[in-house]
Amino acid sequence: MTALLASVRSAEEAFDAAGAGADLIDLKEPLEGALGGVSIDNIWRIARTLRSRYPVKPISATIGDLPPDALDAIAARVDEVGETGVDFVKVGVVPGPYARDCLTRIAGLHANVLPVLLCDDGVDAELVEHAVSLGFEGIVFDTAGKTGRTLLDCIDRATLARYIATIRASGAMACIAGSLGWTQLDAIRSLAPDVAGFRTALCENGRTSRLDPRRVAQWADALHHAAPVASTATA
Repeated sequence: MTALLASVRSAEEAFDAAGAGADLIDLKEPLEGALGGVSIDNIWRIARTLRSRYPVKPISATIGDLPPDALDAIAARVDEVGETGVDFVKVGVVPGPYARDCLTRIAGLHANVLPVLLCDDGVDAELVEHAVSLGFEGIVFDTAGKTGRTLLDCIDRATLARYIATIRASGAMACIAGSLGWTQLDAIRSLAPDVAGFRTALCENGRTSRLDPRRVAQWADALHHAAPVASTATA
């Protein structure tokens, strides 16, 4: 079964998503970018109120979109977000000269970090292998640009399947996101990642609009249940 991660921006959305069947609740602010950060005070408040009703439902939060070379600032923000008590801290890793050092730095922090490999221009296999070698509990493939291109427009399915298999063989969670929608459902089912993350597909009118719990429930049902097999019976 692929778990549903729902990205939310408020306590109200968090409760709606959790009640509608989302398996993981991810805190981020879509108005601030692909991995825009919710304020530290709001992360504290949302996590505390959500856990009062759903004590075992995992919660993640992003650190925000920081410059890829700002390794000290990235580490400091990871520590801040980690201290709020969320289960996972998500950090965007931009391909380029600082990506490998960023992965190494965040792997050594006290917080439970999920690196988010941004794949708009593909992703280097060596970078994936390095991330796997560092022992993260999970690795996420996502896109930074929210312009209609999906993750599967940026990485072909066979390559992504190979990366997912490598991650899962290490014992870590393989997670995908990146403007995924109903058109990609068959591919998601075929890839069978541990987690699939959504924001736009769960909202009423684009990623910055209100999350719709009915859409969360539809996606939870689609991910939690295999596609029906057509009957082969004959008259």
